[in-house]
Amino acid sequence: MSALEEYVSEITGSGRIEPGLYEKYNVKRGLRNADGTGVLVGLTRIGDVHGYIMDEGEKVPVDGRLYYRGYDVEDLVAAAEREKRFGFEETVYLLMFGHLPSKKELERFCALMGRCRGLPENFAEDSIIKAPSRDIMNKLGRSVLTLYSWDEDPDNNSPENVLRQCIELIARFPTIVAYSYMAKKHYYDHESLIIHLPAPSCQSAETILSLIRPDQQYSRLEAEILDLSLMLHAEHGGGNNSTFAVHLLSSADTDTYAAITAGINSLKGSKHGGANIKVMGMMEDIKRNVRRWDSEGDVADYLEWMLRGRAHDHSGLIYGLGHAVYTKSDPRAVLLRNKAAVLAAEKGLDEEFNLYRLIERLGPEIFKKIKGPSSKDICANVDFYSGFIYRMMGIPHELYTPLFAVSRVAGWCAHRLEEIISGGRIIRPAYKCVQPRRAYTPLGGRK
Repeated sequence: MSALEEYVSEITGSGRIEPGLYEKYNVKRGLRNADGTGVLVGLTRIGDVHGYIMDEGEKVPVDGRLYYRGYDVEDLVAAAEREKRFGFEETVYLLMFGHLPSKKELERFCALMGRCRGLPENFAEDSIIKAPSRDIMNKLGRSVLTLYSWDEDPDNNSPENVLRQCIELIARFPTIVAYSYMAKKHYYDHESLIIHLPAPSCQSAETILSLIRPDQQYSRLEAEILDLSLMLHAEHGGGNNSTFAVHLLSSADTDTYAAITAGINSLKGSKHGGANIKVMGMMEDIKRNVRRWDSEGDVADYLEWMLRGRAHDHSGLIYGLGHAVYTKSDPRAVLLRNKAAVLAAEKGLDEEFNLYRLIERLGPEIFKKIKGPSSKDICANVDFYSGFIYRMMGIPHELYTPLFAVSRVAGWCAHRLEEIISGGRIIRPAYKCVQPRRAYTPLGGRK
């Protein structure tokens, strides 16, 4: 056994806590109550995730609803589609300022965002192109931290200054992500380096597509679907892992760049923003191993093998199914599924789309069969269809989670401002130490 292996063995032994102690001390693991509901640790006016009701202490599943500043996200999406316009910038405005903009206010805000899309002078060359990364999320985090050095007033946490910083970050995220991806393609994939300047007149979805494609070409449908995805990922309440991380750091009175980077680092995790990549890997495995994609029996058998930990990555999970709050349905998944159907028809991928639909329908049934009828209700979540949509649009998998960040930074910024204005106390939960007291042993007396 190597020295490193010995150290790991020691760490594992000293770090293991008996599971029964969590119950003994009524520890809310994962800040979750015993019934699966979240521990209430704060108040917010920004976003609300509604997935169940409590009836005499029992969770009752209901169709999922997502609200931004009190508005149903389905209404926001429907209005943008009906008026044939992009909706993400309006969503950002709503989350940041708390009300829907007038036409003039929205036009002025879009123009402001357009002016802020460019990066500081020499930033792209010195901080992105000369320092590429294989992982775009890591590069995004490093870039945001580096922007601190280009800010003449980085530590001023007044609402006015933080708002200025937030608008600049939201506007710049598409550019940073696109440039980081192009640098990665050049230095690690040995392709030509192509850098386009962002057009101030383009909105976020258009900016992303134009910057990641050498010919800058994209269809209106592609831009609309990406805009929808940005709208749906922009906010999800204060308790999701990345937003809570931003609240946590903001409560300590750190700077905006450090707080937003915490959100990026959290979102990178496969249990959070990286989940859609897990879904895509799972779907490739299913497509290889299930001969008849339209056979309920064949698909159900393989899903059962997966849940029993005997197939795919042996995790015992069906990625993209299940959510911490949603039970009967995730409204984001429903909206993305509808767009996936349109795009699949255009791309000639109806057979694969139907496989997704079959897994969405059969998965909860197989879950109940394996876990028991009293197990929690599960449904397809937003990650189940988002990766499929991105792949149909030719967006590389390296950008799946960064696109999530391009959207969610709007929610992070709104919550940072809310914490600064209304928080007032550093977030400091308690941990109970269960290590028994020990007498000190002099060095010469140790074995």
